[in-house]
Amino acid sequence: MMEELSAEAHPASTVPSENAGNAPQETSEADMSNPGVATPSKTTPDVPPHQSPAGLHTPLKPPTSTGDVTVTSQVTSPQFTIGDAPVQKSPQPMQIPQDRTDVAPTEYDHMEYASGRPPSGGSFLDWGGGFMRKMVQKTKSSVDTMITTLDPGMAPIIRTGGDINIVVTSDKEVKVAAVRDAFQEVFGLATVTGQAVQSNVAPQPEGYAAGLKGAEERIENLRRGGQIDEKQVVVSIESFIVELLPDKWFDIGCVILSDPNNNISLEVFTQATPISSDFVLQAQALTPPDYSLRWSGLAVTVGEVIEKAFPGMNRTDWHLSFTGVSRRDMIYNASLALAGLYKQRLPSGETL
Repeated sequence: MMEELSAEAHPASTVPSENAGNAPQETSEADMSNPGVATPSKTTPDVPPHQSPAGLHTPLKPPTSTGDVTVTSQVTSPQFTIGDAPVQKSPQPMQIPQDRTDVAPTEYDHMEYASGRPPSGGSFLDWGGGFMRKMVQKTKSSVDTMITTLDPGMAPIIRTGGDINIVVTSDKEVKVAAVRDAFQEVFGLATVTGQAVQSNVAPQPEGYAAGLKGAEERIENLRRGGQIDEKQVVVSIESFIVELLPDKWFDIGCVILSDPNNNISLEVFTQATPISSDFVLQAQALTPPDYSLRWSGLAVTVGEVIEKAFPGMNRTDWHLSFTGVSRRDMIYNASLALAGLYKQRLPSGETL
């Protein structure tokens, strides 16, 4: 009976508390006598070593007590201590990547603009300069195209210049304009002018040999007269008639180029335009039997005969009325092939 009353009077001493395991331990008198020494808890697990960024294993320091303040060191980067307080070092400066010259460039390195970076080994200034030059060229080309579309007559002015300088052995626009347009089409920029000069063959050359001879003599006479420099690039055009088939006559133009400086000589021919045998017979009849240049051709051109037969028709450009293709276009197409051949034969980087 007395035991039951004692249990009811002191319940805390007989019933264990649920939080008894979490209650802090009482400090003994011996511990209170040395407040500067920290006593680690028996329940604290061993602190695992911490690996610093330098690859060294640095153990964590146990908590230290300074007065009433407890300081716990945690190593997160290379550090040193002043007294018992840890001091963290400043982080290493960021390393700026350098261009590697010991690695061979890949296909990706040679991509421009689309990759967003300059080629390997180059600088952004070099890359930007090349990009800007391309943009300027494209812009200029677009503007030139717009101008020449609105005013085709501006094309010869805009495209005149550059390293290509050509002299044509004629001052007739049908020849000079055709050669100029062709060379400017192939080279982009070209200066083409005309100089009037005569050949030593008949006005109407007959046969391939006579046509080629007439074109060559025009160049020789131009150089011999001192009108051009000896190394000047010259294009010469000579039209002739030839019987390719029995009683089938054709008008053809011989277009040649002479470049003594690079030792280049080229010959091309325009398309063959059929002409009536009657016109040829009339031209032959109008040529005197003792004509001194009869070996090379006729004294009267086929164009003169056609002009008499068809009043109002131009003796120098009857091709358009007969075939629908002008003589200028025929010379242009032949000159276009001539300019393409000439460009292939020129040494790389050659300037004229």
